[in-house]
Amino acid sequence: MAIKSLDDLLAEGVSGRGVLVRSDLNVPLDDDRNITDPGRITASVPTLRALCDAGAKVIVTAHLGRPKGTPDPELSLAPVAAALGEQLGRHVQLAGDIVGSDALARAEGLTDGDVLLLENVRFDPRETSKDDAERQALARQLADLVSGPDGSPGAFVSDGFGVVHRKQASVYDVATLLPRYAGRLVEAEVKVLQQLTSSSERPYAVVLGGSKVSDKLAVIENLATKADSILIGGGMCFTFLASQGVSVGKSLLEEGMIETCRKLLDTYADVIHLPVDIVVADKFAAEATPETVRADEIPDDKMGLDIGPGTVERFTNLLSNAKTVFWNGPMGVFEFPAFAAGTKGVAEAIIAATGKGAFSVVGGGDSAAAVRQLGLPSDGFSHISTGGGASLEYLEGKKLPGIAVLEE
Repeated sequence: MAIKSLDDLLAEGVSGRGVLVRSDLNVPLDDDRNITDPGRITASVPTLRALCDAGAKVIVTAHLGRPKGTPDPELSLAPVAAALGEQLGRHVQLAGDIVGSDALARAEGLTDGDVLLLENVRFDPRETSKDDAERQALARQLADLVSGPDGSPGAFVSDGFGVVHRKQASVYDVATLLPRYAGRLVEAEVKVLQQLTSSSERPYAVVLGGSKVSDKLAVIENLATKADSILIGGGMCFTFLASQGVSVGKSLLEEGMIETCRKLLDTYADVIHLPVDIVVADKFAAEATPETVRADEIPDDKMGLDIGPGTVERFTNLLSNAKTVFWNGPMGVFEFPAFAAGTKGVAEAIIAATGKGAFSVVGGGDSAAAVRQLGLPSDGFSHISTGGGASLEYLEGKKLPGIAVLEE
């Protein structure tokens, strides 16, 4: 069964109808609870605006952080409601609870085109429960918020791509209770990932960074047979270097993954490419003094915090003729200016390849944040994903519960 889209729902008509939208509004906050990167809010706007303009009574459910099933004022969606209202150009109410008396009263008072944001859905332990019955109970209460006065069902729009790999009440279970549709964001993400896994034009280059090999192991194994080159940077490169017998000093290292990395390098020696030089420092700090050394000459008292200029040049050459590029994970600690050059250099190489006609996908999470923080043009890439974990699991070949339920 094909997934129904937002356009299908709009064609059916939503004026005066309750529509529950699962968005991904899990944005980073600073110590003063200011939003430091509104990318996910911006990405949620097209679906919400289309529904509002069509006269739907829109109720949005989303999470922020990991509150462990209990209310936490530090993780309230209040700053998100304000930012979302600014971007939508209309007032966004925030319910004081999820499915309690305030949410019910506000839902009943909605008029056509109104938007109500429910409080952080992870304040309710049933959202992430492993017990199907507990999740279903919360899902039923969420569905009731958008039912008509005559008991007619509302509709559910799945638009939080960053959570579709989770079997949670607001992602999976509620979709079993209401007519279900993919929002603009989820529809676009699935289309892009299908292109990456099925009809990729070659040469196909994959750029992987981030801290842990274990987080990316399955995607490396799955893509090593499909990609022409896999370029590895970030903290995970040190476990690969250590597997070659190289000392990595005080750099991040997953001891338990060394043998796995050795086998990967043996099996895919012509596909996997590692750094040739590293930017090191004596401590993990923005003010640390950077020093570039060969990848096999990292001092015992130093830690690697970025790939070096020689590696950027090598990776740029490998990317220069790519027709398809998937990038997930920064090349270094880009949050510290002294250790951001590797990530920026590789990103610029991907932008250059895109300019020559390559299809490029930035795989969400820290990579998307790096693009914005380093002042790189977002339109320099074919697609910037909002869901790092979901993107990776899709590329690993896993079935994503939040997508599978839309197909049923």
